[in-house]
Amino acid sequence: MPGVTATIITLNESANIAAALESVAWTDEIIVVDAQSADDTVAIARQYTDRVIVREWAGYIDQKNYAASVASHDWILSVDADERVTPALADEILAVLATDAASGGYRVPRVSHYLGRWIRSTDWYPDYQLRLYDRRRARWAGRYVHESVQADGPVGRLHANLQHFPYRDVSHHLRTIDRYSSLAARQMHEDGRRTGAWQMLLHADAAFLRNYVLRGGFKDGTAGLIVSMLNAYYVLLKFVKLWEIEKKTEDRRQKTE
Repeated sequence: MPGVTATIITLNESANIAAALESVAWTDEIIVVDAQSADDTVAIARQYTDRVIVREWAGYIDQKNYAASVASHDWILSVDADERVTPALADEILAVLATDAASGGYRVPRVSHYLGRWIRSTDWYPDYQLRLYDRRRARWAGRYVHESVQADGPVGRLHANLQHFPYRDVSHHLRTIDRYSSLAARQMHEDGRRTGAWQMLLHADAAFLRNYVLRGGFKDGTAGLIVSMLNAYYVLLKFVKLWEIEKKTEDRRQKTE
């Protein structure tokens, strides 16, 4: 059976890194690439592995591809510091690698813990992520948001969940929405997307209906309602920020004429 290297990129993750590393202790190798953390992340990581590399932050995609490039094994299990590999997922990974060599990677269903419960509805679940991959046939790609592994050849699916603890509280969630909606708006503008008042409204309303009704957010009670509303808010905010970029671009153009 091929060896597996677990890779984790970090920046000030002292509150999360120990649990993440414990969850991948069964792998053949663990590599942590730290972006010059100011807290105890590096010291904690070195308690679990001697492959801790500190390098300047170069973006999510570059950091993750670098981590895979220095691994001793071709099969990479990429985990974030706020994620946990369950024993069931570990067993499934070992079993599939022992029997299937055809796929270039495997998507894993991810379940998020939020507001005191596991959210098994909305756009958050099953939220398949390609995290187990053969670096000879796959690598991280993307631009500002939603980086992902792009694989050559077939990609399989696993069944056991990867656990995700994305936000400490609603305030943390809102700060994340603000940051990612700015990046998304920038990417949309560079792709030639444009927007107006009706598009902002319709996209946000559609996002809420998709999350709360079509994808069963109502089944998760108040937490499901909050997730659905905040997912719709993220959509609204990125279109509002896209409009703002358009307006600033037009204002600059008019000043130069």
